[in-house]
Amino acid sequence: MNKVYDSAFEAIFDVTSGSSMLFGGFGLTGIPENAIDALLAAGTAEILCISNEAGIEGFGLGKLVASRAINKLICSYVGENHLLEALILEGHLSVELVPQGTLAERIRCGGAGIPAFFTPAGVGTEVAEGKEVREFGGKKYLLETALTADFAFVKAWKGDTDGNLIYKGTSRNFNPVIAPAGRITIAEVEELVPAGTLDPNEIHTPGIYVQRIFQGSNYVKPIEKFGALAHSEDEQKEIIARRLAKEIKDGDYVNLGIGIPTRVSNHIPPGMKVILQSENGLLGIGPLAEPGQEDPDLINASKRPITILKGGSLFSSAESFAMIRGDHIDVTILGGMQVSERGDLANWKVPGKMVKGMGGAMDLVASADRVIVAMLHLTSDGKSKLVSACDLPLTGERCVTRIITDLAVIDINPEGGFLLKERAHGVSIEQIKAATAGRLLIPDVVPEF
Repeated sequence: MNKVYDSAFEAIFDVTSGSSMLFGGFGLTGIPENAIDALLAAGTAEILCISNEAGIEGFGLGKLVASRAINKLICSYVGENHLLEALILEGHLSVELVPQGTLAERIRCGGAGIPAFFTPAGVGTEVAEGKEVREFGGKKYLLETALTADFAFVKAWKGDTDGNLIYKGTSRNFNPVIAPAGRITIAEVEELVPAGTLDPNEIHTPGIYVQRIFQGSNYVKPIEKFGALAHSEDEQKEIIARRLAKEIKDGDYVNLGIGIPTRVSNHIPPGMKVILQSENGLLGIGPLAEPGQEDPDLINASKRPITILKGGSLFSSAESFAMIRGDHIDVTILGGMQVSERGDLANWKVPGKMVKGMGGAMDLVASADRVIVAMLHLTSDGKSKLVSACDLPLTGERCVTRIITDLAVIDINPEGGFLLKERAHGVSIEQIKAATAGRLLIPDVVPEF
């Protein structure tokens, strides 16, 4: 069977409005750009879209969002797509937000013929509503069902005429997971070569999973960057990052969430070996790339360009979350909106005002033995983030072990309450008490950091 098509337009010849579709990519990396543009030009509508996220306005799936071509979206993270967030908040777009690891596994199981599985991610949160909960080994798990689609669109670096695919860098992410889960999988590649040209040892997706393939062109591959912070807030966050770095030991495998946690790598002492793990499929992160040497296929979970340390490795998002669920990560550091005095965490949604999606946070907090939350002690309007009980939707129940803010280091007391361990230089205990809404336990001696 000839799998090769001359263009994206020819490859989507039988794609109709109302179809379900899977799209590869993570952030702005590994996006099937040509196929998305072809779907847009063809006027395809009422799409049930399954993807890790919907990119940004004006690029990739963001184009389909803007054209209102997507009828329902199943994703993990809304991210910086402000139009998508507005459509969700205003009720103009149906969305099912799924923990990132659960999404990857639902798709992987769909392609592997496994109808359902149990996972700890989302127990005790709104994700668990209406789902079976079962206990294994004294721990609760949710029953999740597999996902497949009429069409799957993936992007690879190289491919051959038999449909064998090789991905570059972290563009592997969701692509090899998605390829087996489509009834018809359409692959676009930067370079198409004759069958037999590729080394079988280097192939990531075997051709059995690919029905159509074409060579794409004019790839944009933008790099998403953070905007600048106000100077005063930036200083506060650097205080937190410097203290967070002291939580990491030589040889630790560490997962750093977006925001304040990403700054931690800047404060790891020279000579200490720390292996950073990123949900998009990267282990062993090196320093930030120099300006002008950025590679959009190598980005970390914070969307910042990086280089790979010698000895690092690349893999799919499904493999990444197997590491997380399997408790192979030593330290997990992530941001927070609220932490309760029993260790509950909320960090992904403010009903009616903001929805970013949980990304990998629910998977991380459900599986890690040591979860450290990094956040400013107060909200921008002066309200405490350390509360008696969270009133925002939970990311996880009783999952936080330590909180590091710009004012203090605080542990969750096993019997409940916030146990003050350290205070920031120049910060008084009275200041910390005044800024903490939950019950604060204060020992006789509280050293500064």
